[in-house]
Amino acid sequence: MSLFRPVIFGLALISGLVNVLALTSPLFMLQVYDRVLASRSLSTLVGLAVLAAGLYAFQATLDVIRSRVLVRIGEKFDRQLSDRVHEVVIRLPLETRMPGDGLQPLRDLDNVRGFLSGQGPAAFFDLPWMPLYLAICFLFHFWIGMTALIGAIMLVSLTFITNALSRGPASDTIRYGMRRNALMDAGRRNAEIVRAMGLGNQMAERWQKANSNYLISHRRAGDVAGGFGGASKSLRMMLQSAILGVGAYLVIEQETSAGVMIASSIMMGRALAPVDLAIATWKPFLMARQSWARLKELLILLPEADNAIALPKPERDLRAEAVTIVPPGEKKPTVTAVSFAISAGSALGIIGPSGSGKSTLARALVGVWKPVNGKVRIDGASFEQWDREGLGRHIGYLPQGIELFDGTIGENIARFAPDAPAESVVAAAKAAGAHDLILRFERGYETSIGEGGSALSAGQRQRIGLARALYGDPFLVILDEPNANLDSEGEAGVVRAIASVRERKGIVVVIAHRPSALGVVDLVLAMESGRAKAFGPRDEVLSRVLRKPNQQPPNGSTTQGYSASARSLSPLRVIANPASESGVSEQADQEDAKH
Repeated sequence: MSLFRPVIFGLALISGLVNVLALTSPLFMLQVYDRVLASRSLSTLVGLAVLAAGLYAFQATLDVIRSRVLVRIGEKFDRQLSDRVHEVVIRLPLETRMPGDGLQPLRDLDNVRGFLSGQGPAAFFDLPWMPLYLAICFLFHFWIGMTALIGAIMLVSLTFITNALSRGPASDTIRYGMRRNALMDAGRRNAEIVRAMGLGNQMAERWQKANSNYLISHRRAGDVAGGFGGASKSLRMMLQSAILGVGAYLVIEQETSAGVMIASSIMMGRALAPVDLAIATWKPFLMARQSWARLKELLILLPEADNAIALPKPERDLRAEAVTIVPPGEKKPTVTAVSFAISAGSALGIIGPSGSGKSTLARALVGVWKPVNGKVRIDGASFEQWDREGLGRHIGYLPQGIELFDGTIGENIARFAPDAPAESVVAAAKAAGAHDLILRFERGYETSIGEGGSALSAGQRQRIGLARALYGDPFLVILDEPNANLDSEGEAGVVRAIASVRERKGIVVVIAHRPSALGVVDLVLAMESGRAKAFGPRDEVLSRVLRKPNQQPPNGSTTQGYSASARSLSPLRVIANPASESGVSEQADQEDAKH
C-alpha cells in the first residue's frame, strides 16, 4: 500500500480544494440575498455570477480528476495483486480444502477494486471537512450551528448502526454465494451424468436451496443498507427544512438575515452529504473490507515462493525419503513413510489395491502435494530448492483425471509455451503415438478442443495428455493409469513411450492396474494401506505380489490384500520387449495355472 501513499495524498489535496469550492453555492446565495437584492445592482449580480461560474467549472474539473484517479487506483491495485491472486487460486486446492468453486479470491479482488473505483472513497475523503461546514454554521448563528451539529450526530449514529447491522448479512451473502456457485459449477462439469442418470431435479433442488439462502441473506443486507439509506436521506431533507425553519425564526426576530437563512440550509446540506453518501455506499464498503481481510489472510497463508537458484538439468536419480502425505484439508495421512530410489534409465511401476495411496504418492513425486514429513529429491535437491518453473520443464505428468485447457491440440501439447518449435510438438505427439490420431482431425494440430478437451473422447484426451507429458524430453515422467482409456494401439504407444524415456536415460514412474505398462519397467513398488510393502526388481516383487493369499512369502513378509490386484495383474502376457522381459511372461503363465 505504500505505493499509493503519494496518490492518496494528492487525492486528499484535491478533496480539500473541492470542499472549499463547495462553499461557492452558499456564499453566492448569501451575497445575492444580502447584497444584490438590497442594492438592486445588476453589475454586482453579473460579477458574482461570472465568479461563481468559474469556481463551479474549476470544482467540476477537480471532481472529474478525482473520479478518474480513483478508477486508476482501483486498476493499479488490481494489477499489483492479480498475479498473486491467480497464484493463490491455483495453489489453494493443493494446500487446503477451499469451499465454493475456488474463485472467491478473484471475486474478492473485484470487490475491492470496484469499491476503490466508485464513489465510496470520495465520501470518506469529504467526511473530515464536515467540521468546517459546521463551524461556518456556528459563525452564522449559534442555533443554526446547533441544529446542524445535532443533525450530523444523528446521521453519524445511523452510519455506525448500519455498520453493526450489515456485517452479518454481508458475510452470509458471500458464504451462501460461494456455496451456490460451487453447486452450479459442479452441475456444469457433470452435465453428462446429470442428463444420463436423470439427476436434473435432484441437482436443481439442491441448487435452489442454496440459492434461496443466498437470496435471503442478500435481501437482509439490502434491506439494512436500503432502509438506513432511505432514513438518512429523509433525515437530511428534514434537517434542511428544520434549519430553514430555525433561520426563518431568527430572521423574524431580526437576529440574522434572509441570506444567512438560505446559505445555512445549503451549507448544512453540503456538510451532511458525505455522511449520506457513506451510508448509501456502506454495503459495498463492508463487502470490500471483508474481501480485503480474506485476501490478506490468504496471501499470508500462501506467501510468495522464494526465488531459488537455477540448478543444472537433472540427470541422475529420484529419491523418496520417508515420505508421509496428508491430502489438503485432511488430518489423516494416506501415504506413510515411503522410501525408494530410482536411477536414470529406470522405470518404476507402482501397484496395489484401490485406495492404497498410489495416486497420492504420484502427486508428491511431481511436487503437487507437499509431504508433511520426508523429502522427495531429484539429483539430491528437494523441491523447495528447485525453481518450480525451471523444474517443471524437466517433469512430465499424466494425472489419472486428464485435464486439458481450452485451446488447440498443439498449444496443449506444447504446454502453451510461446513460439514452441513445431518439430518438438510433433516429436512429442509421435513419442506418445498420437501423431496419426491428430492428423485425422480436419485442422490437425490447430484443432480447437474446447474447455477441458470436451471435443475429444477420453482416449484421445489421454493420448494428447501423454504427448504433453513427453514434450521437451523431460527427465522425470509420472504416468498415473496411462492406459485406462486406451485401445490396444494406444497401449502399445504408451509402452513405446516408456521405453523411449528409458533409452534416453530418463526416469519413468507408472501407476498401473493393467499389465501392459509393467512389461517395460525394471522396478516395482507394491503399496498397501498407504505403506510400501515391497520394492525392488520387477520379477522379484511380482513373484511376491502374485503369490496365493494362503502361501507364505519368504522372510516372513505379508501379501495380504493383494489377491484382487494379483488377479488383475496376472495376465502379464502383453510385453513390449519379449526378448528382454521374457521372464515375466513365463512367470505369469505359471501363476495363472496356479489360480
